[in-house]
Amino acid sequence: MTTNLFSRSTPWDLRTRTLMTILACITFFAVIFISAWLYGEQGQVTNLGLRKLPPSWERPFGTDWLGRDMLARTLKGLRLSLSVGLTAAACSAFIALLFGLAAAMLGRTVDLIVTWLVDVGMAVPHLVLLILISFACGGGAKGVIIAVAASHWPSLTRVIRAEILQLRSADYIKLSRQFGKGPYWIARRHLLPHVIPQFVVGMLLLFPHTILHAAGLTFLGFGMSPHTPAIGVLLAESMRYLSMGLWWLAVAPGIALIVSVKVFDMLGNNFRALLDPRTSQE
Repeated sequence: MTTNLFSRSTPWDLRTRTLMTILACITFFAVIFISAWLYGEQGQVTNLGLRKLPPSWERPFGTDWLGRDMLARTLKGLRLSLSVGLTAAACSAFIALLFGLAAAMLGRTVDLIVTWLVDVGMAVPHLVLLILISFACGGGAKGVIIAVAASHWPSLTRVIRAEILQLRSADYIKLSRQFGKGPYWIARRHLLPHVIPQFVVGMLLLFPHTILHAAGLTFLGFGMSPHTPAIGVLLAESMRYLSMGLWWLAVAPGIALIVSVKVFDMLGNNFRALLDPRTSQE
């Protein structure tokens, strides 16, 4: 009985597959941004002679009640939603990095304060907090970014804090303290290089949550302006026409949003597998 030497995937095969998946995800988002740029303002042009057309080969996403191409509007809305979500995720991850470093390096009092803030942030329902912050900031893209960034940092803060607390017991950290190095020097030279992978992966994994909450906030009327072709706006507008049989107005943007969120989730998970030495060698 012979053994097939190629029946198992080698670490190189797994790493190559991970890199190919990351490249495919990045290509997917690049296509969205480039396509939205190529369409230009076509999604805003009305053509009453082409009103309420169902999906076809010529117009895959159909047209709306003003004859506007839904494919162009969906791509433009995805580009805007992705930009807002990525900005909010980056701001939220940066807040988590600062709080995680402060909690682990600035003493027990700061640690207790940050831990209390994390517990409060995770206890308050996201949607309620999003609505309150966005309303207080006046809505729009700025209000959505501030609301999402201010409500999504607690979980990543816990991860970064736990990682730094584990690193503090390392021999080279103790040696640096014995040589008189301060907490800021230790954080900059020793801790940040170790937590940057968690920061990047955490930001990527935060993105699916931020884009969905940003779209939900806009859908409820507390986010983007109704004149902005964001995904949340498209879904909110489509609710008035579902009873008329214009199902594609909601289905097409909804599926596009779900696919984008899933692709970004795959991107984050593959980045985590690529950067984690425990899984990258499996």
